[in-house]
Amino acid sequence: MARAYTTEAEASAVGAEPPVRPGPSGGRRPPRRWCETGAWRRGWVLAVLAAALAGVMVVHSRVPNAVGNLGSLLETFLPWCGLGVPLLLLAALLRRSLTGLVALLLPALVWASLFGGLLTDKTAQASEGDLTVLSHNVDAANPDPAGTAAALADAEADVLALAELPARALDVYEEALAQEYPHHTVQGTVGVWSRYPLTDSEPVDIKIGWNRALRTTVRTPQGEVAVYAAHLPSVRVKVNAGFTAGQRDDAAEQLGQAIAREPLGRVVLLGDLNGTMNDRALAPVTAQMRSTQGAAGAGFGFTWPASFPLTRIDQIMVKGIEPVSSWTLPATGSDHLPVAASVTL
Repeated sequence: MARAYTTEAEASAVGAEPPVRPGPSGGRRPPRRWCETGAWRRGWVLAVLAAALAGVMVVHSRVPNAVGNLGSLLETFLPWCGLGVPLLLLAALLRRSLTGLVALLLPALVWASLFGGLLTDKTAQASEGDLTVLSHNVDAANPDPAGTAAALADAEADVLALAELPARALDVYEEALAQEYPHHTVQGTVGVWSRYPLTDSEPVDIKIGWNRALRTTVRTPQGEVAVYAAHLPSVRVKVNAGFTAGQRDDAAEQLGQAIAREPLGRVVLLGDLNGTMNDRALAPVTAQMRSTQGAAGAGFGFTWPASFPLTRIDQIMVKGIEPVSSWTLPATGSDHLPVAASVTL
């Protein structure tokens, strides 16, 4: 008498036919296979989710900010929408759904069109540039300002912009950087250190009640460059208020107006803008300047939080200048990563 095998594993071990599974009406049917007609009928929910994911990425700039600045919050973490593609892919494979697999092409193509260019390595040798600049939010609560200053001095940049400088540690930074950077200016909690002379240094009023932005002229061997250092107000995500970014948005408007009035043709903006290049709230600035990371970097260059970077809110932006290379530096005692770029003048 022929033996009945209850599992596919038992049947395959002896070369027998695998068992058939009972159908919903009590009959017997073979296991699901990709070639079945049902593979196209299954997974319509997955297809709808894939289309919705693509739609969110396409119209992210139209997601309203009226309620909790939801649009800006989405744009801050927009690249992470791409994680939805492998998750839906796994679900489609488990469901053996050809419909779900085909629908996934839509969000995959949209994400690639938005961020695929950032994945290519556009960096060149930093030595090919005329000027190397570095920006770092040093963190007012930094437990090791001396170590942070030493690490920045070792980075061999020509110009440093530091944000969130605490008064109690300012002398530490000044002393540690004095030998490499004989010229510097500090306005409130932001400062610029330079190998080259600085002139016309002054605070930039971004209407927040104290100095968190400045403008200075760097006299490089290739001519004058206007350097802005800024630390825009922080944003928070609160359950009862959403993404609280109103003060930052107003400050970005003021900073954008100051840059638009700049008489020099070559401009560099360094600082913690508490926002990404995708965030519409920074349009007064981003509309008139280029990101060095997007033009000459490799990857997303996430900078915050330093322990596990999720977004790039520390920016180096230029106008009238060509980026050569852009990169992030190793962590210091701050909760932000330093960013650097080499440019030609």
